Amino acid sequence: MTTTPEDNKDLNRSQFGANANNYADSPVHAKGASLARMVELAEPQSNWRALDIATAAGHTAFAFAPHVAHVTAVDLTPEMVTLAAERAIELGHDNVAAQLADAEDLPFDDDSFELVTCRIAPHHFPNPEMFINEVARVLAPGGLFVMVDNIASGDPDVARFADDFERRRDPSHVRCLPVAEWTSLMSNAGLTVRTTETSSKRMGFEWWANNMSVAEDVQAVLLAELHEASPMVHEFLRPEGSTVPDTVFFLTEGLFVAALPD
Repeated sequence: MTTTPEDNKDLNRSQFGANANNYADSPVHAKGASLARMVELAEPQSNWRALDIATAAGHTAFAFAPHVAHVTAVDLTPEMVTLAAERAIELGHDNVAAQLADAEDLPFDDDSFELVTCRIAPHHFPNPEMFINEVARVLAPGGLFVMVDNIASGDPDVARFADDFERRRDPSHVRCLPVAEWTSLMSNAGLTVRTTETSSKRMGFEWWANNMSVAEDVQAVLLAELHEASPMVHEFLRPEGSTVPDTVFFLTEGLFVAALPD
């Protein structure tokens, strides 16, 4: 049976709704090196209106909040919106407002924001082109788009394995895109790509699985598949260790800064 974009969005709501609280303290999302780098490259201004897409627990919105006038933090999952709103109050970010919104159909007027951000989420979006077009639409002239996401291998077989592997943990995963595809989508939407960076991100297998409440028997199967994968997959994911608690692997993370011309 063919999966539709709306089916995938329902999976997103289900997966992230059930595991929302895991993201509040997730080290990858709360403290990853890319978070500070996003702020550094954006050089946010105190009069900017910012939009954080697929905000989850709000980590990216909160990183930018001290530097801008206001942040609208949106997510497709009601539980995530509630969590982000509660955490904004707890952390004293009174210039952050959380609301429901679909990344591919944003409920905002054209030219509404000087800054749009999105971090470690676009691999869940069924139609990346629609997402990027919406980003370009809501950006004000001269505005910036700063995005971080996991990046695909240039080898199709390795990329297919990595996507299937991730989807077994999280059925709402769609596809990681390579750097060239992201930059092409941005350029086609009228954005000027200023910066692309890639970095290695260490993932503990046990945390990776538990963050999405993967059953122990499924974890065992995934671990075996990882260790038995092809040399090309091992070169890309670089697994280390042999048991669930001591196994780690590495993802490639891409950071993009693009501007909408004045």
